[in-house]
Amino acid sequence: MLKLAKVLHLKGFHITFVHFEINYRCLLETRGPTSMDGLSDFRFEFIPDGLPSTETNIVPYVPTISEHMVHGDYFAPFSDLIAKLNDSMSSNVPPVTCIVSDGFMSNCTIPAAEEHGLPIASFFTYSASGFMATDQLRVLVERGLLPLKVIDFIPGLKHMRLRDFATNGTQVKSTDDIMFRIAEETTRKSRKASALILHTFDALEPELLDNLSAMFPAVYFIGPLQLHLNQMQDNDLRSIGCNLWKEEPKCLRWLDSREPNSVLYVNFGSLALLTTEQIIEFGMGVAKSNCSFVWIIRPDMVVGGSAVLPPEFSEETRERGFIASWCPQEEVLNHPSVGGFLTHCGWGSTIESISAGVPMLCWQFIADQPTNSRYACAEWGIGMEIGKDVKRDDLAKLISELMEGEKGKEMKTKRSSGKDWQKRLLVPKGHHP
Repeated sequence: MLKLAKVLHLKGFHITFVHFEINYRCLLETRGPTSMDGLSDFRFEFIPDGLPSTETNIVPYVPTISEHMVHGDYFAPFSDLIAKLNDSMSSNVPPVTCIVSDGFMSNCTIPAAEEHGLPIASFFTYSASGFMATDQLRVLVERGLLPLKVIDFIPGLKHMRLRDFATNGTQVKSTDDIMFRIAEETTRKSRKASALILHTFDALEPELLDNLSAMFPAVYFIGPLQLHLNQMQDNDLRSIGCNLWKEEPKCLRWLDSREPNSVLYVNFGSLALLTTEQIIEFGMGVAKSNCSFVWIIRPDMVVGGSAVLPPEFSEETRERGFIASWCPQEEVLNHPSVGGFLTHCGWGSTIESISAGVPMLCWQFIADQPTNSRYACAEWGIGMEIGKDVKRDDLAKLISELMEGEKGKEMKTKRSSGKDWQKRLLVPKGHHP
């Protein structure tokens, strides 16, 4: 969202960027007391989220926030904020003329836009395939599908298994499941928006652009956003960041000492939670591969405990690994030493890896990640799938194949294709009236 806001600001828009209160506090804590000062025409606001006022870690509260979003509980505070911004007597900013909303806030933001008579665009940080799979969840329910049935009736999606659908269809036991509801209800609500915005690009998903354009009044593919910012960035905007975790740039200096294409980058994103058994299996798989690596391990990444790896991991990986709590991911992926990415397949990470031309090992977790993994591995040929029940020996073999094997070499030939895409992606595309 923040990258899109920056692009719009550079195109002349006055921006008011609205956070949940917990994210606002977290950014102040990780980025410093002036991080939310913004600029005269790029301001930050927050709305109350109903969470403890001392809390700064959003991860444990994702289910709670999801419930509030589904029920439209943030409609009132968001509508009140718009009214405040539009009150010329109490506001020193221009009145709101358009809303670009996180698509998952649709149950709150679209009614607010309607109340104030404002146009609204729903922005899903999804691929087109991920959005289509999410939007069509209700069709799976209507058809009474069970696992392992062939899915061949959704426009633009080919060779899909039920487990490849957003929210991971094999895990949805009830349509009352909160992850199912937020996915299904918010995409359905987004049909009332003036436009649909997706963080993807024509060259990657041309068929999906055609299919979605037949379903929505206006569709815009605007990715990869970072490539646009690289062409437009100014110094004032560089101070405005969005990472909820403090970056450790020392990993870039460590990468400078490694050979080209020799390092595996491991990062499961900002929300994924692993069990102690899973992190040990991942760690020992990385160790057994004998590959150099940079591994991002958040302090809260392990369910019910801390991310402690066994002593033999340290013994086997001495001198060939770098572990940090967070990093500047796009810089890492574009570093010449990085030759592979072990990822949870969140779309932000996936599109950054595609833009950098780095092949992936895909271990999907939740939401749109199963669809992203399926497309990366089966359709685009730039990924290899890791089974849900990860085992160290299997993982070590996959890492070796990715970094040194024939399959890895084949995927690395696409690295230049990823770089070539960058030359053709500087103008947002889409179908619109």
